[in-house]
Amino acid sequence: MRSRWSPPRPDLVLRLAVRTFSEVCLTVGTLIVLFVVYVLLWTGVKADRAMDEERARLREHWAAAAPAGAPDPRPSAPAPQRATPAPEPPPYPAGRAFAEMYVPRFGADWSKPVLEGTGTDLLKKGLGHYPGSARPGGEGNFAVAGHRRTYGDPFKDVPELRPGDAVIVRVAGTSYTYTVRAAPLRTLPTETGVVDPVPKRSPFTTPGRYLTLTTCEPEWGHSHRLIVWAELTDTRPV
Repeated sequence: MRSRWSPPRPDLVLRLAVRTFSEVCLTVGTLIVLFVVYVLLWTGVKADRAMDEERARLREHWAAAAPAGAPDPRPSAPAPQRATPAPEPPPYPAGRAFAEMYVPRFGADWSKPVLEGTGTDLLKKGLGHYPGSARPGGEGNFAVAGHRRTYGDPFKDVPELRPGDAVIVRVAGTSYTYTVRAAPLRTLPTETGVVDPVPKRSPFTTPGRYLTLTTCEPEWGHSHRLIVWAELTDTRPV
């Protein structure tokens, strides 16, 4: 008995292979587009929302801590002199916002909360303060990290900073203005001395009151770091 089976025609096999390959490419392309939308847009939406919540919580805390009522116009007795230096303030609570940062160069509406710590999840909610570095306005180096891209792109425009630009840091009742002293510097992640009290490779050679901003370099990578140094030039009550 003769078999009725016959091999498929080559043109049909080729057509099926091309169609299958096209469908796979279309599916992969769609997934890539969705991932890019997630990275560029959705992470930014989530980060902006988280930063707004951190700022609102911080301002509520400041308002609750502010003294109520008008100041007493009567002269007060002079404060007694302390025989011993004031104790060091306790560290900021990890993961909590304690300051707001404003950079006029980045636009009139640019403001970000500064939180204690530099963990990955924490930097999705704002800028991060290197634990152990100086407090705002304090002696030493107030060091802050932020994402260059994704999660709101807080430090996207760091390369635009130039000597003379202002970086304003506000804490409860006080505003500190730091003035940028050098153009952004590209370093390796292993060069941790850039956040020392007197930062290495900076224009500073003596102890003072400094600010260091750090972010990733290149813009969409993390093989290097971009560093900006500033010096405290003004302190005033808010």
